[in-house]
Amino acid sequence: MTAFLAVTPVVLLTLFIGLRGMATMRTTSDFLVASRGMSPLVNSAAVSGEYLSAASFLGVAGMMVKDGVGALWYPVGFTAGYVAMLVLVAAPLRRSGALTVPDFAEARLGSPALRRLTAVVVLIIAVLYLVPQFRTAGLVLSVVGGTRYWVGVVIAGAVISIALALGGMRAATYVQAFQFCLKLVLFAVPAVWLLVSAGAQLREEAVHPVEFTHFEERTRVEFRIGVTLRITEPVRVRARDGHAELLRPGEHRMEAGRSLAFPAGAAVPRVVGVSPPAGQQWQRPLLDVADAGHPLFGTWAVLVATVCGTMGLPHVLVRFHTNPDGAAARRTAALTVGLLSLFYLFPGIYGALGKVLLPELYLSGTADTAVVELPARVDGGWVGTLFTVLLTSGSFAAFLATSLGLLLVVSGAISHDLAAGGLNRLRGTALLAAAAVILLSVPAVFLEANILVTWAFTVAAATFCPLLVLGIWWSRLTVEGAVSGVLVGLLGSSAGIAVTLFGPPLDGWPAVLTAQPAPWSVPLAFGTMLLVSLRTRAPSWASTEMLRLHLDEEQPARRVRQR
Repeated sequence: MTAFLAVTPVVLLTLFIGLRGMATMRTTSDFLVASRGMSPLVNSAAVSGEYLSAASFLGVAGMMVKDGVGALWYPVGFTAGYVAMLVLVAAPLRRSGALTVPDFAEARLGSPALRRLTAVVVLIIAVLYLVPQFRTAGLVLSVVGGTRYWVGVVIAGAVISIALALGGMRAATYVQAFQFCLKLVLFAVPAVWLLVSAGAQLREEAVHPVEFTHFEERTRVEFRIGVTLRITEPVRVRARDGHAELLRPGEHRMEAGRSLAFPAGAAVPRVVGVSPPAGQQWQRPLLDVADAGHPLFGTWAVLVATVCGTMGLPHVLVRFHTNPDGAAARRTAALTVGLLSLFYLFPGIYGALGKVLLPELYLSGTADTAVVELPARVDGGWVGTLFTVLLTSGSFAAFLATSLGLLLVVSGAISHDLAAGGLNRLRGTALLAAAAVILLSVPAVFLEANILVTWAFTVAAATFCPLLVLGIWWSRLTVEGAVSGVLVGLLGSSAGIAVTLFGPPLDGWPAVLTAQPAPWSVPLAFGTMLLVSLRTRAPSWASTEMLRLHLDEEQPARRVRQR
């Protein structure tokens, strides 16, 4: 019932706006860029709405529960990326007149092959970003409403595909702008309530946490994904049906769906492959990527991925094409920085309180759900239920807003960049692409949202960031250089991801450099583009194209009047 009350209004409003947008959508330009008619204020709210995904609304707090205050470097990188985008990309990209990133690549260098390559990269980034949105939607509904995991996945996919097919970019813009306002209110108000209701003692413990080594009270752990526990002391646990079981020292596999109650005073098991929440390490303001023992380098690796990756996210870049001109695109980016900074004041509150009140979530592998579970832990009455409903509504709005933008660029990549088609093909592609992502998301329950999103940022940082920066600011970029650099960045970042997912366990520097390949894949892509371009010849019209990217839109008309 709680899940129904939380999700239904958001779903109905999304579909209603999509239906209203259907009346104004008649062309491909309407579907992809809303006929370039969005104002900076509405567009900045929409950008913020789609950018604040599951990783922001739930993932940052969940990572903070597990890994400590160093997780707050993620929102720093997310926001700083927009500052870089404001300075380097926003206005010139809008002046290019392109509808999509592959459109820009072909317009800048005149290569259909580069257009197809960048369209494939768009699909890879979008899938890496879409899967965690659908995954977290399934997890949240299963926690709040007790539904099966796949139910939330299917609901999210069905709603965004129908809304997008009906209303295109215009509907997506208004949905995302509204949902940003909704998310901000539904994230900030419960955070303030939690701080007040938690009491002075809990606030003190949140600021000075104690290492989670023993259960202070009888605690039931719901294993929503399969994990392997390492038991250090014999412990007698009880299943949901009351059956008692003695877990002896050693490793024990806990399958998804199992529930065990640990007695008060029992030693906390270790999850194989995951560091337990710890006192001093938790308070360290650095990120130890892959628990490799190099926290300073790990922090820099995440910052490189998030800052450079933001400049290359296709669902964010397409937003600047919806502005009337380059000046409006720049104002959109500037306003977005302010809106994101306001939102990111609050994830730390949820993470700090979650570390004190819900440390056992790291055992079940679902720390991402800490935000929606906190109100019930603080207040077991109707007030806690009310705030659970509000946070569930906000989190579902986060999934839908981000997924709308991502599904739109997937549809554009398939039916505009790879195989040219009209409006009806774009609509049909949106429905089919959502079905494919649903099938990919169902087995992805064991992957953390922030890991997949960070990988999406890494691929974007190693491919589109160098392509856009050099394509906008260096007239000697050639087709051969761009293709080589994008391929090297894509293969390098993908290789790191593949080794982390399917390769043998690694320690030390190799673990950091494969789990977070941005520090080497981004410079490698930039270097490849530069070196190959210097050995080949740029198009004869490259200088003219560069002028079009950097001259103010009003200048040509003003010069004609002067003559």
